[in-house]
Amino acid sequence: MTEDSPLPAGHKAVRARISGQVQGVWYRKWTTLNATELGLDGWVRNREDGSVEALFVGPEAKVDEMIQRCWQGPARAEVTGITLEPTPGITARGFTQKPTV
Repeated sequence: MTEDSPLPAGHKAVRARISGQVQGVWYRKWTTLNATELGLDGWVRNREDGSVEALFVGPEAKVDEMIQRCWQGPARAEVTGITLEPTPGITARGFTQKPTV
């Protein structure tokens, strides 16, 4: 951890907003499986505007790989954009699905 970040050195936290055809296509479950496979902490949820929002926390290379995977998504998804925002990354261990907001 550094003075200005609660994360260990070499780690990062990013909030991603994924847009396109990403609801009703198994995107949250797919995200949970992929993030867990990569050993990331965080969460994923649908948003009422039709997007999917996720928090990815972990080693920089693993977070970057997860973001690249999000462009593909599950078979029926059609991702048109991903907006990224750095965050403090304060979250529970593991990766979970949260309710829609």
